[in-house]
Amino acid sequence: MTYDYLIVGSGLFGSVFAHEATKRGKRCLVIDKREHAGGNVYCDHIEGINVHRYGAHIFHTNDRQIWDYVNSFVEFNRYTNSPLAKFEDNFYNLPFNMNTFYQLWKVKTPDEAKAKIQSQIDQNKTGSPQNLEEQAISLIGTDIYHKLIKGYTEKQWGRAATELPAFIIKRLPVRYTYDNNYFDDKYQGIPIGGYNKLTEGLLEGIKVELGVDYFSDREHWNSLADQIVFTGNIDQYYDYQFGKLEYRSLRFEHTTYDQENYQGNAVINYTEKHIPYTRTIEHKHFEFGTQPKTVVTKEYPEEWTPEKEAYYPVNDAKNTELYAKYKELSKQESKVIFGGRLAEYKYYDMHQIIGSALKKVKDHFPE
Repeated sequence: MTYDYLIVGSGLFGSVFAHEATKRGKRCLVIDKREHAGGNVYCDHIEGINVHRYGAHIFHTNDRQIWDYVNSFVEFNRYTNSPLAKFEDNFYNLPFNMNTFYQLWKVKTPDEAKAKIQSQIDQNKTGSPQNLEEQAISLIGTDIYHKLIKGYTEKQWGRAATELPAFIIKRLPVRYTYDNNYFDDKYQGIPIGGYNKLTEGLLEGIKVELGVDYFSDREHWNSLADQIVFTGNIDQYYDYQFGKLEYRSLRFEHTTYDQENYQGNAVINYTEKHIPYTRTIEHKHFEFGTQPKTVVTKEYPEEWTPEKEAYYPVNDAKNTELYAKYKELSKQESKVIFGGRLAEYKYYDMHQIIGSALKKVKDHFPE
């Protein structure tokens, strides 16, 4: 064996595991089917701007240890996520807060806003919510649901809200303060110079081979290492023997504009169903850029097929039951560690996936 660990996938989980294993004296080989390392946090450098190729990635966490960990590789700036939502040519602040309620109803106090929302909830009581639409209205009323949730959600999932299970929306962030900070987390920001600096720091000194399809010759790749860390689709690892897990995919359309500032905000959500994209991202605002040009990305949700990238797991009852079968198989593996959003069929924020990788390392290398 040439290596102690073969790490399939150079996203955050694979990169953190490779870094930590290497620190412990292990020999690691990282392979990735893409032509770049870093998974979905990878940035293109266009017109002096770090463009998030696979959609907006905003780091946020309450965990001081994880915040210090990522900042040990690259300093993070003070970016605060304050997206806007556009509906019928009007802008509304997100998350739902007193600014949003004033824009909707001209209410000025928390009591007025609470009373308005409660009256809409009371008028539409249907007993126990049976679908996402009923669940959302039971939490936030009809105005916010129809203007800011319904169209966006139906585009995101490719299904009518009445066909989506209620549990998808367990709660909705509502603030009765004039506060547009989307996240409640204590620590938030963007790496100064882009996310590539983070993954380059994690993978420094580690052998990385790109443009490699593990499944085209898995016997060869398996022969190179004692153990495997697999971060790809778990159902593909097992040759889809129980069937394919479902995902939602995304398509990104990047445009460079010969102007300094196109939309005045990093992220704008488009909540009308007839507009095919869910949001536009002006990347320079993540790093307070002053470049003479700007790059804007439109994000289009799509049905997933095996030829496309898998982004969001469809964690409904059918897929959860299917994943449980694959998870049981994975428990029988003595030489394979499964980790990451695809291998665990789980939506992870960046801080969560780093925390998950660090825990796997800790469990695997007890001190």
